[in-house]
Amino acid sequence: MKSITIYEYIWLAKDQSLRSKSRTLVQEIDGVREKRELDELPLKERKNLEWTYDGSSTGQADQKNSEVILKPCAMYNDPFRGPPHKLLLCEGIDENNVPVLGYNREKAEEIFKNRMHEEPWYGIEQEYVLMVDNKPLGFPENGYPGPQGPYYCGVGTGSVVGRQIAEEHYQLCLDAGLTISGINAEVMLGQWEYQIGPCIGIDSGDQLWMSRYIMHRVCENHGVSFNLEPKPVEGDWNGSGAHTNFSTKTMRENGSKHYVNFILDELVNNHKLHIENYGKDNHKRLTGKHETSNIENCTYGEGDRGASIRISRELVKSNYKSGYIEDRRPSSNMDPYLVTSLLAKTCINGLDKKDETKLEDANINMADTD
Repeated sequence: MKSITIYEYIWLAKDQSLRSKSRTLVQEIDGVREKRELDELPLKERKNLEWTYDGSSTGQADQKNSEVILKPCAMYNDPFRGPPHKLLLCEGIDENNVPVLGYNREKAEEIFKNRMHEEPWYGIEQEYVLMVDNKPLGFPENGYPGPQGPYYCGVGTGSVVGRQIAEEHYQLCLDAGLTISGINAEVMLGQWEYQIGPCIGIDSGDQLWMSRYIMHRVCENHGVSFNLEPKPVEGDWNGSGAHTNFSTKTMRENGSKHYVNFILDELVNNHKLHIENYGKDNHKRLTGKHETSNIENCTYGEGDRGASIRISRELVKSNYKSGYIEDRRPSSNMDPYLVTSLLAKTCINGLDKKDETKLEDANINMADTD
């Protein structure tokens, strides 16, 4: 039996803008292939899914050696074309199997490899702003709307805009098979948030990148842009972050205040390294105002949304035996591979002191996404 499947190949350019192209494959199937995960496919079939692109057009190769190999990393249902078609999240590698500029997935995998015994869970709150003509959706042509207050989780005309777009994205993410746990309107008019997770390890970064791709596609259809700048509007307006909720197996099942305090101290001690990897232009957002901490210091507090790290009420109520913490420092344009793996590297006790993986060396060049 033969099956015609369209694969949408999705990858990152040097500046971490998303790119994609389509490919039709006619394959012999056994009747169950469409239900398989990527890692369940035989090696030969996975190899057959590899493709190439012109890296000289994405800042990742020169014209004399421009072929970059697309190596599939994760596969999802295509919610735009429907079954049996697929979305393939890929990593770009050169002829020596080395990731080209813009990719940090392999670095993250190396860090996770020796830490999965703690099953690191992540829930990422992706804030974004819908923009039209360089203004947030709903802003008047001249001047500004009324001050913040009624827009957060707002209901009704005048209090919320863009719900159709947010809801469409929500449903398409579910159709794709992503673990999207909710959406809500945010503090600034035209600003929204969706939550990806809980996901374990590298899956968190894969799913967030795919959710961003789906949102770009939705915005194409509505004539708006998906803005991930951490401070899209200057003045007395909230910026956009990617608050990252984090827990280990110990924290969820057998925690203690001593254990959590160890993690918090490690986050304080490594604050500079985290900030360097938490997104471009984050200093514009982390000012100590508008529900943020100051970028210069790492602070923490129980239920404190003005701190760098919020200790969840759930964790406090359990006497620190079961719950999670929220890292509120990452910006909306952050690379989730860097943020999630760095949290694992910093927080998971019993780290291998011989680990030579250095996130300081991560090749990161975040671009404003309009």
